[in-house]
Amino acid sequence: MQPIHAIPDIHADPDRLARSLDAAEPGARIAFLGDFIDALPGQAAVSDRAVLERVRDLVETDRAVAVMGNHELNAILFHRLGIDGAALRRHSPRNRAQHRSFVADFGIMTPQALGWTDWFLTLPLWREEDGLRLVHACWSAPAIETVAARRPDGRLREADLPEIAARSTRFGRAVQLLVTGPEQRLPEGMGFHDSHGSLRRRVRLAWWRHGAKSWRDAALSVPDPEELPRTALPARGDLTFYPKGAPPVLCGHYKMRGAPCIEARNVACLDYPGTPCIYRWRGEARLMEEHLQAV
Repeated sequence: MQPIHAIPDIHADPDRLARSLDAAEPGARIAFLGDFIDALPGQAAVSDRAVLERVRDLVETDRAVAVMGNHELNAILFHRLGIDGAALRRHSPRNRAQHRSFVADFGIMTPQALGWTDWFLTLPLWREEDGLRLVHACWSAPAIETVAARRPDGRLREADLPEIAARSTRFGRAVQLLVTGPEQRLPEGMGFHDSHGSLRRRVRLAWWRHGAKSWRDAALSVPDPEELPRTALPARGDLTFYPKGAPPVLCGHYKMRGAPCIEARNVACLDYPGTPCIYRWRGEARLMEEHLQAV
């Protein structure tokens, strides 16, 4: 069986992409977990164009596979208009800031921007390769079933975009869950500041932490956990934890802190911006710390 080396969120960093590819063993197939675009705050090397050209070449020559990330989906919506003539994703100062590096390279709604976002639509929301599952943010069987009923290959179409932008249907919400993961509103009056300094009232939840009891146990992507309440996490009937006996899943998205580690035997988030890594999968059903490779 051909080994698979999974590379998480590159965010327009050509140096990180080069180091990640250099860390892969000869003969391994590359699996990208989405979020190729939109540089992070304080990032030294920035080129959406260089990253996208390298990734697309690898995918189109069958040396790599890739799934769509939330930044790709956001860009698709940002550069397209609804029937009312307004962008499907608002051109607000916050959204413009998120897409700053992509816009710097390709502009807004230019032929180049539309061409690249057309290519994003060729990326599936999930993949399964030889028993390894790949998704950007959350492997949810109900969400995948909902999307697959309309789009069996997991690839979106232009006609799907308005309801995804509005999150107005079960289909639209299922798409968003796969690329952004489950979230829950914090208790009244509570919030935290994300990596961009924006105040958020909803927090991402770790869908693989079966034993999480408190907000701090369950929360993801919170730079300062001290901002979260110490109270117990309320019961959530719509949060489905990933089954312990299911095939292994690799995801990105969550901007994990500290040293890369395997939190669950069959789920690993690889997105560690401060200590980048890849995962070298060789067919194991139980994910292994020694297969994490720093880049």
